[in-house]
Amino acid sequence: MRFSLRAGAALVAFAATAFAQTFTLEAEDGTLTGTTALTEIAGFSGTGYVGGWDEDGDSVALSFTSDETKLYDVKIRYSGPYGSKYTRISYNGVTGGDISLPETTEWATVNAGQALLNAGANTIKLDNNWGWYLIDAVILTPSVPRGPHQVTDALVNPNSNSVTKQLMKFLVSKYHKAYLSGQQDPPSYAWVEQNVGKSPAVLGLDLIEYSPSRVEFGSTSTAVEDAIAFDKRGGIVTFCWHWNAPSGLINTEGHEWWRGFYTEHVTFDVSAALANTTNSDYKLLIRDIDAIAVQLKRLQDAGVPVLWRPLHEAEGGWFWWGAKGPEPAKKLYKIVYDRLTNYHKLNNLIWMWNSVAKDWYPGDDVVDILSYDSYPATPGDHGPVSAQYNALVELGKDKKLIAASEVGTIPDPELMKVYQSYWSFFVTWNGEFIDSGKHNSLEFLKSLYNNSFVLNLDAIKGWKNGAGTSTTTTVSTTTPVPTTTPVPTTTSPTTTTTPKPSTTTTTPAPTGTGVAQKWSQCGGISFSGPTTCVAGTVCTVLNPYYHQCL
Repeated sequence: MRFSLRAGAALVAFAATAFAQTFTLEAEDGTLTGTTALTEIAGFSGTGYVGGWDEDGDSVALSFTSDETKLYDVKIRYSGPYGSKYTRISYNGVTGGDISLPETTEWATVNAGQALLNAGANTIKLDNNWGWYLIDAVILTPSVPRGPHQVTDALVNPNSNSVTKQLMKFLVSKYHKAYLSGQQDPPSYAWVEQNVGKSPAVLGLDLIEYSPSRVEFGSTSTAVEDAIAFDKRGGIVTFCWHWNAPSGLINTEGHEWWRGFYTEHVTFDVSAALANTTNSDYKLLIRDIDAIAVQLKRLQDAGVPVLWRPLHEAEGGWFWWGAKGPEPAKKLYKIVYDRLTNYHKLNNLIWMWNSVAKDWYPGDDVVDILSYDSYPATPGDHGPVSAQYNALVELGKDKKLIAASEVGTIPDPELMKVYQSYWSFFVTWNGEFIDSGKHNSLEFLKSLYNNSFVLNLDAIKGWKNGAGTSTTTTVSTTTPVPTTTPVPTTTSPTTTTTPKPSTTTTTPAPTGTGVAQKWSQCGGISFSGPTTCVAGTVCTVLNPYYHQCL
């Protein structure tokens, strides 16, 4: 939901009731726009169900009266005979997020998170997103405090080295007790330091430019050096890999080689490549994994543990590794895991999976942390992203750490407490997502980074020296809830109709000018790039490891 808690909003505790009444809102009884009440498929509740979700603007609006301001668990009863889809839910005009509807020919129920509804009349609306599904009902149950989780710090790689084990222990020890701040890419990280006055605890980096099909075009990167430098500052490093396809780069106007991680810009077929181990594309996949292993080995040799997130956002299909559905994506993930863990003996990786749907999950034996990349449809939506959080808790059987591995708009920590959606850490994406004011205002950022629940770099230094020793973590049985519904911020809605994929702003190849652009790195320990800044900016020393053109 798009919420912004007013400063000093009163919070009170709510207690579990002896029993919770369930309210079923039949879709066919709502206000239908572009959709149709149907009865052809048996098994529905009520007098029918709603179909016809085939155009933008198709919707169903349902009315519900609550006896008081109250938090409700929300579920959607649906059928998905046309494949896995998404629907978008909103409450009283405020978005509640995009809800995954896995493929099923039966009537099924999916968790849609939670909603804080007003005392009196409320409107719950479902809007068409990916379309072509059937909606039977929305089910509301008053929320009760979440019971204890048993999140373990045991890593899936039994040979994980000591510093990597210590990082996982530290993260688990802070789970539900704190919210670690994070920022993607050094230039945007430096922007936060300069403008917010705080240093995020986590630095997000990308191995994109180490992809062999980019190196062939002259790409270079200092991401490994940046990670080593940040580790020396006492921070935590996370890496994704926008894997440029090993072959099949279209490389024409509008489909340039440096767009080669997107499905639409390549002809590479991951399913065909994985059909057998003798074809040339399979061998190129292994070549690429081995090339990335070289960089991860440099980090291992430097004593840097990595929150490692390969094949991210596979479920969306916009990246080639997810374009052929869940089975090839899961198979490739397991190959990456096996190759890096057992062949290359990399023991400094904490393995993160980044899709919510159950049919995309590669399994508990190869995943340490479950994560979600949140780009709300409405910029400035600081809601807790509870639907995805709850889905991940269920996916990991309450035993996996849950993280907001990428965010466009940062979930508000106070709302996280209300909704019991305790993301371990967040990493804000770079560029406009952090510095434009559109997705995160400077006022919000300063409030966030000074919130006592948020841990920044200065608060986590020393984690390698033994901080965090618990092997499980529990959540309090008392959760705060506002006495009034939080007031939504006013922002302009986006025209995006699907979850926004992450992109990279890393320069794809050297320009040859030897001039660093505004906000770019221009010096620091281990830095080997250009040290001359573009006209109108000065290379400023922010710390011994990072100088920036400002």
